[in-house]
Amino acid sequence: MIKAMLSRIIKLSGKYKARIKAAFLFSVLEALLAKMPVVYAFMILSKFYDKSIEAKDCIFVGVAMIATVILQMVFHHISDRLQSGAGYLLFADKRMEFGEHLRKLPMGYFTEGNIGKISSVLATDMLFIEENIMMKLANILTYLFSAVILILFMFFLNIKLGLIALVTSGVAYFVASRMNRVSSEEADIRQEQSEELTEAVLAFVEGIAVIKSYNLLGEKSKELSGNFKKSRDKNITFEERIAPWMLLLSGIYAVGIAGIFGTSVWLYTNGSFTLPYLLGVLLFVFEMFNPLKALFQESASLSIMNSCLDRMEEVLLEPELSDLGKQKLADDNKSKEKVRFDQVGFSYGGKKVLNHISFTLQKNTMTAIVGPSGSGKTTIANLLARFWDIKEGAIYLQGTDIRKIPIETLMNQISMVFQRVYLFEDTIYNNILMGRTGATEAEVYEAAKKARCYDFIMNLPEGFKTLVGEGGATLSGGEKQRISIARSILKDAPIVILDEATASIDSDNESYIQEAINELVKGKTLLVIAHRLHTIKNSDQILVVENGEIAERGTHRELIEQGNTYASFIKKLNRKANWSL
Repeated sequence: MIKAMLSRIIKLSGKYKARIKAAFLFSVLEALLAKMPVVYAFMILSKFYDKSIEAKDCIFVGVAMIATVILQMVFHHISDRLQSGAGYLLFADKRMEFGEHLRKLPMGYFTEGNIGKISSVLATDMLFIEENIMMKLANILTYLFSAVILILFMFFLNIKLGLIALVTSGVAYFVASRMNRVSSEEADIRQEQSEELTEAVLAFVEGIAVIKSYNLLGEKSKELSGNFKKSRDKNITFEERIAPWMLLLSGIYAVGIAGIFGTSVWLYTNGSFTLPYLLGVLLFVFEMFNPLKALFQESASLSIMNSCLDRMEEVLLEPELSDLGKQKLADDNKSKEKVRFDQVGFSYGGKKVLNHISFTLQKNTMTAIVGPSGSGKTTIANLLARFWDIKEGAIYLQGTDIRKIPIETLMNQISMVFQRVYLFEDTIYNNILMGRTGATEAEVYEAAKKARCYDFIMNLPEGFKTLVGEGGATLSGGEKQRISIARSILKDAPIVILDEATASIDSDNESYIQEAINELVKGKTLLVIAHRLHTIKNSDQILVVENGEIAERGTHRELIEQGNTYASFIKKLNRKANWSL
């Protein structure tokens, strides 16, 4: 396990590989020097026993002792300098790599219960490895080489003592390998529970408003407390399963120490051992197996670290959306067709969501999508933005398959305004500037004015420099929505997707938001998840989606005249029977 862990860390370390290897080398040298004082003591005792000790011997040992301590301090300092920051630098890079990887994953990954895993990996797993990786591995190498040095010294004193030390170490290694299997199993369970706890905390915090409003605080608190207790129990179980093995190892060390000590006394009494050798054994014997004991005690941490690395790599191995497209978009002026869905089919896992979807968005027109909740309306919009890749059919932008266009080029063509707005914990100015990071201050202010949010921003204590809480928590829903529209206006993309943009906005804000949307969509190709009758009626094209298929298409008048699903929908409008309005 130790060898595998070392090779895994070296492989992981990338550009810090040479630095980490050098740190390990100096750790080994430090371990070697740490045992030298006992060797010097053995030399002096031998000289005393032979009555051959001279002043120069004492001077030599004194100088050697000072030199050893100084070198040990130097090697320790160099090792610390090389390894102490390496873990933090390495995982700073890993977090950036992790974030870049998450950015390229399909949106489906974030809707399959993986948010808790991502949070747990970032907040728990990476932190544990970062804080322990270099120190633990350096310690392990130190213990390993210390154990080897002590066994070799026993062989130097007497082959019988060396064999006892070697056999004891072998038995201890065999037991420790069995203990490692148990600790690895428990470490996986422990980290999985950590993920479940993270998910429970996130769900509780995100739903706190609903929980309070329905007076479920006690019930949901019990669920959260249950998760904390479960985590506690898993950690206790981890220690309980390891403890008997550690006790067994302690017994093996005790037997080994007794065997070495008893054999040394027996060798001395029958004349095979001199007094200095017996005293040399006494100097070593009681710490003979301390390095091994410390080494195997680290196995629990290694198991957890190994589990953490497995979980981190599991996320990093998730397949990214392919971004190998190199084609440039055709000239927008050569065709009236902006977007075309051609026999598009899509599934979430094994569940078919869309089937044979075909339609065209003409340039500078508005298309509304209506249908029951869960019919696939939002999926259609998300596929155009390539949040997922389709397996059937194709989607064309200006005549080019969007999979053959660089994702950056595609996203520059699209602005999206969602029903659920997310603002980052930053200034209002920077939240708007995200639409186009190279925009001037005047352009940001102009976008805010068009989005009808300039006045309320200027009334805030810090104006555009006002910090908003995470997710925009310090602003009302209407205010957040107008800021998100300002962001889209600033981006000025030719295609605008509106997904229930005013569905849950109060009447006071709705008129402002509608004015903002009118500014946003001027001269754009518009795809709307329809939510208001007046929006639907003014559409150039209406798509009625049912069970993942386009059941009807046409203008408002045409569909009313057909007297089918859409006409029934209009009749039921006041009751809002399962339709997204």
